[in-house]
Amino acid sequence: MEQIRALTDLPELEAAYSRLCGEEKAVEEELEMLLEQQSSMESKMATLHRMGPNLQLIEGDAKQLAGMITFTCNLAENVSSKVRQLDLAKNRLYQAIQRADDILDLKFCMDGVQTALRNEDYEQAAAHIHRYLSLDKSVIELSRQGREGSIIEANLKLLQEAEQRLKVIVTEKFDIATKQEDLPQVERFFKIFPLLGLHEEGLSKFSEYLCKQVANKAEENLQLVMKTDMSDRRAAAIFADTLTLLFEGIARIVETHQPIVETYYGPGRLYTLIKHLQTECDRQVEKVVDKFIQQRSYHRQFQHVQNSMMRSSVAEKIEPRELDPILTEVTLMNARSELYLRFIRRRIISDFEVGDSMASEDVKQEHQKCLDKLLNNCLLSCAMQELIGYYITMEEYFMRETVNKAVAMDTCEKGQLTSSMVDDVFYIVKKCIGRALSSSSIDCLCAMINHSITELESDFREVLCNKLKMGFPATTFQDFQRGVTSAVSIMHSSLQQGKFDTKGIESTDEAKQSFLVTLNNVEICSENIMTLKKTLESDCAKLLSQGFGGEQAQPKIDSCLSDMAAMSNKFRDLLQEGLNELTNSAIKPQVKPWINLFLSVSHNIEEVSPTACSFELLRWYREGAVGTNSSYFPAEKYNQNSNLWSTKTPRSFSHVLLSSQVSPILYLCLSFFCPSAILYISPC
Repeated sequence: MEQIRALTDLPELEAAYSRLCGEEKAVEEELEMLLEQQSSMESKMATLHRMGPNLQLIEGDAKQLAGMITFTCNLAENVSSKVRQLDLAKNRLYQAIQRADDILDLKFCMDGVQTALRNEDYEQAAAHIHRYLSLDKSVIELSRQGREGSIIEANLKLLQEAEQRLKVIVTEKFDIATKQEDLPQVERFFKIFPLLGLHEEGLSKFSEYLCKQVANKAEENLQLVMKTDMSDRRAAAIFADTLTLLFEGIARIVETHQPIVETYYGPGRLYTLIKHLQTECDRQVEKVVDKFIQQRSYHRQFQHVQNSMMRSSVAEKIEPRELDPILTEVTLMNARSELYLRFIRRRIISDFEVGDSMASEDVKQEHQKCLDKLLNNCLLSCAMQELIGYYITMEEYFMRETVNKAVAMDTCEKGQLTSSMVDDVFYIVKKCIGRALSSSSIDCLCAMINHSITELESDFREVLCNKLKMGFPATTFQDFQRGVTSAVSIMHSSLQQGKFDTKGIESTDEAKQSFLVTLNNVEICSENIMTLKKTLESDCAKLLSQGFGGEQAQPKIDSCLSDMAAMSNKFRDLLQEGLNELTNSAIKPQVKPWINLFLSVSHNIEEVSPTACSFELLRWYREGAVGTNSSYFPAEKYNQNSNLWSTKTPRSFSHVLLSSQVSPILYLCLSFFCPSAILYISPC
């Protein structure tokens, strides 16, 4: 108000007046709004007045409830304190009972181990020692600090002395049992080692005993190999049989003693036992492989093969038949090794799965690395890889030389559509790939598939290609039909000499037969490759389902099989080239004169009379097509429809043309050289 009174300027007064008017208007609107809500506000106030007595009752109940809650809280606090006191007393009681039990167990173990040792009941003595070792050390320390500390100290000293004495006795008894090869006693003391906390020592000593058994048996088998007569039925695979006996013996040991190790030593300990056995297996495998290399002259044969592959002289090359039994035995040895290693891997993995059920991922990965290192880097794997490396080179040589022999001895019997080398070559290729497949080595199989593809694609296909490049020869009869003057001169000279020279014709017929047989050979080769591919797909699927090869096996095999499909397509392309040559050399020269004769006749019915046109076509048909080759163009068609050719109307003439049929060969030739001609004829 003072600010308004202080205003003297008219614009300021007007502005203040406007502002006051606005505020007045807003106040009036708010007042009107409140007046409109007067009835509802009065009804609400009346409702509150009616609720007054009820609110007083609620207030009293709330105070009563608060009192009850306060009482309950105080009571619960008192009860919980009592419960805590009872829990503390219970824990102390349990500790006292545990301490008393441990003291009693300590006394019981001390008395029991002394009695068991006097009675030579070493299992019971070991059980008492195991119970002593399982006692809580902290409880024992507390007991040593009490009133009976001196007694407990004396008992502990006696137990420790008994423990050391029992360890010495068990070790000595185990060594005596192993020297006497008393298996029941060996297993008896082997079960005692884990009770004394000597897990690693027990496994090591027991593994040493088993390794001696394996070595003795392997030495006996090897001595039998050296005494085997070479005429024996199994002489060609005697070293593979020796390795098989070695692997079967180790597998039998693992199967027999795995339950004992898992029961008394716990899961996850089988790896230690197999690790020692694998070391002995490597030593025995090395001996067998060395004897194999020596007896079979494996390295000398390999060197001879390498020299033969670099020489061109046939006399200096090794005979492939000499390699056949050696290659078969190598694949059999590798197959037995792969089967054994897969057995060992499966056993160790199952044992790790039980032992690592609660372990972390790092521990599981570490165990997997140890397993891979054991099996991949063992001497057995290295020795087999070395043998397979030599085998691949020797198998390649065997396949190449036998294929060359099959090609050199190629014959075609009368009435056969293909020559002998197709079946011989694919029998050889299938045999070599099948032998590589029997080795159970994916790398070996892929290598031999690649070598077979190279052999078929480069060498064998080149042989077929060279034969096709000689072309399909044209005979003198075909030259005579095409009006070639050279055929006339040949006939003239033959008549002057008084005889007909058939030497050139016979050689030409042989060249024709050779060309056609080669075409059939190429087609059969393409089909055989696809058949071989399907067979390999099935065999490889069975091999992979058994767990061989690992994760990278399937992509390797797929790559090799795709190369086989591509090679089949190359044979198809070669077949198409041969067919084109046959078309250009045999079909086109013979059909072209017929087409020229056909085209020389007017086909427009409106230009000439139907009768004249019909007789012209009839003359072409009889003199050209039928006269040239009655087997391709049957003349009886003319005789059957001769009464129709005298028709005078164009409509009936068209009916005659459409009803007249020719052989399929002529129909195809006309469609190729003169598409418009097939509008007038239909095939037989």
